[in-house]
Amino acid sequence: MDLQTISEVTRSFNISTRTLRYYEQIGLIESVKKDGYAYRTYDKPALTRLEQILLLRKLRISLKDIQRMLLSEESSLAIAIFQQKIRALAQEAAAISTIQTVLDELVLRLRGSVEVKLSPHLWTDESILEAIAVLPATQLHLKEEVTMKELQHADNQLSKLKDVRIIFLPPAPVASICLVGGVPELATADELREFVIRTKLDTLKPDMRHYGFNHPDGSQPDGSDHGYERWITIPADMEVEAPFVKKQFPGGLYAAHMIPMGSFEEWEWLHQWVMSSREYEADWVDSNMMNGLLEEHLNYINLYQLSHEVLDTCMQLDLLIPVKPRLGD
Repeated sequence: MDLQTISEVTRSFNISTRTLRYYEQIGLIESVKKDGYAYRTYDKPALTRLEQILLLRKLRISLKDIQRMLLSEESSLAIAIFQQKIRALAQEAAAISTIQTVLDELVLRLRGSVEVKLSPHLWTDESILEAIAVLPATQLHLKEEVTMKELQHADNQLSKLKDVRIIFLPPAPVASICLVGGVPELATADELREFVIRTKLDTLKPDMRHYGFNHPDGSQPDGSDHGYERWITIPADMEVEAPFVKKQFPGGLYAAHMIPMGSFEEWEWLHQWVMSSREYEADWVDSNMMNGLLEEHLNYINLYQLSHEVLDTCMQLDLLIPVKPRLGD
């Protein structure tokens, strides 16, 4: 049986280990253990399944719908999901076409009226308002990342980063939990949830923030084993017990991009945004903290008691890369 290690798979399919591990974590694919071989490997059926997943993701099918499709043998389910996506794309395309028509009309009106100047009064001009009025209000609710190019080229990236924010994360004491091996994302999540409940942290610190990152301790040469560390902000005078460790998060400036749980391929897109920014550059820090890369679990204070299954349907993350202003030439 032809087996590939996790590092071989990520290189072959050009995906991150974080993405591959998450697909396995939620049951989309399975790894196998080879006799006498400690590392996780993937056989031909798993690789075929991974090809299917990545194809469906390029078609902008959600992970939730992919799970439903792969767990079902009914072609009718796939047809229904595809038809729903086709309807959504048709609505987006129609809205974009309408917007383009209105913008063309605005340009013609502005060019044809030398008296019209670009001022606040322009947008109260009756002729301009009449042109804008032809745009159906129901078609204004578009996601920012949708572009004409994406609608015309289905094999492009799932979205373009339009919502990168530059934010400042305040310094804060944190309770840290780090585990290596197995599925440390789930194990640390369980430990952290129990910690919050046991200490009543939601009452002690109702503005608590929850960060996580891959941890290099214990990682193997082929990337098959890994660690994950989580931080939860705590009051300054709070003490913690093992396996938690009290640390100080230095805070700082970050480029932030929000994703739904599971869209870890967008890490690469955020990295490219930072590398191409004219105003900011990466400000890499301690390599033991993944060079400062963080994932913040948003609205955690309202979600920590939910099960993993429910969290995966509603959790949103901020992907965070430390940055600093780029010095002028």
